[in-house]
Amino acid sequence: MAAGFLAHLAGDRIEVRSAGSLPADRINPAAVAAMREAGIDITAERPKALTTGAVEASDYVITMGCGDACPVLPGKHYRDWPFDDPAGRGPDAVRPIRDAIRTRVEQLIHEIDTQPRP
Repeated sequence: MAAGFLAHLAGDRIEVRSAGSLPADRINPAAVAAMREAGIDITAERPKALTTGAVEASDYVITMGCGDACPVLPGKHYRDWPFDDPAGRGPDAVRPIRDAIRTRVEQLIHEIDTQPRP
């Protein structure tokens, strides 16, 4: 959901990569439905494993509770967003998680947009 919001709200200003420490075999259908309600289609996305290469290629690394399973490299901007896991939850439980993620994504976009450029 975070990647969907980031791609939708930032457009081509920010390159988005999405991966997880223990990715499921498919995206949670309730998350797909909740994002559709917000006007964002994430049906084409597929869960992927987070790799050290993906972290190396990123300036910002946003984790959602992966703890020690996520690669940590110097020089990256790390943020951990401790949201409830939407896995196995229905749309009514996923909507508040979706809305909280959107708020964090909007804050991240503002932070990135206001950072001085080297």
